Amino acid sequence: MLKLIVYLAIIGGLAYCGATVKLGNKTFFEHVRAIWHTEEVQDLKKGVEDEAGPTVDKLEKGAKAGYNAMSGSGSAAVHGDAGVDAAR
Repeated sequence: MLKLIVYLAIIGGLAYCGATVKLGNKTFFEHVRAIWHTEEVQDLKKGVEDEAGPTVDKLEKGAKAGYNAMSGSGSAAVHGDAGVDAAR
């Protein structure tokens, strides 16, 4: 419990310093925000979305299909008989 309190105090202190202590003319969080909104980072985000988009779609479809298979009322997987049907 004491460890958790110490960690929370450290995180709170870092967040406070990041929001209030000036590093030049901006705080740490203002620097991060300024970098995040540059054209280069926007291009990077767009590139990642373009490359990872099809993979994310496949994972989403697979997760939905798995959920639908598991939530079906007569599903063999729900009753634990999935291996029996596959072995036949």
